[in-house]
Amino acid sequence: MIRSLEKFNRLVEALESLPTVGKKSATRLAYHMVMNDSYTGIKIAHAIEDALGSLKKCTSCGGMSEDELCFICCDESRDESLLCIVENAKDILLLEENGLFDGKYFVLESLENLSIEHLEKIVKNGVKEIVFAITPSISNDAVILYIEDKLQKYNINFSKIAQGVPTGVSLENIDILSLTRALETRVKV
Repeated sequence: MIRSLEKFNRLVEALESLPTVGKKSATRLAYHMVMNDSYTGIKIAHAIEDALGSLKKCTSCGGMSEDELCFICCDESRDESLLCIVENAKDILLLEENGLFDGKYFVLESLENLSIEHLEKIVKNGVKEIVFAITPSISNDAVILYIEDKLQKYNINFSKIAQGVPTGVSLENIDILSLTRALETRVKV
């Protein structure tokens, strides 16, 4: 690194610490903000500061919120009988952005932080089906079995999102677990 550009280098390093941003992209973004469009840099800095100061976890579902409860948990028109368990709060954003689910959510994050008591409190409010929308893996299958076991005393249907071969991807590019599950859950045409 060039010693005389210490502040620029720190900006590049900060951008590079973001997921999916490599050295070249970080340098390009830093250069653009510093040399071409300082207004955008200032706007981004203020937006980050504002978000960090006002966003927190929803006390009910664990999603992102500006208040104690998120807008989804406060929405009385949502289907309270459907609960979608996701791995992180950004998964909720993806499902909501595309209008794919009209029930409530529960963010799993990790098995170590899983509060079965909190999940039971949500389930007692009339949940009839839990949909697991988590990354297919052997460890996550174990998490699903654990939750099913802990909630077996409730009359709940459990389901998980379908998995298999994605549209437009050739079989040679599919992992063996996905290919196996696709064959096991094949549908009649």
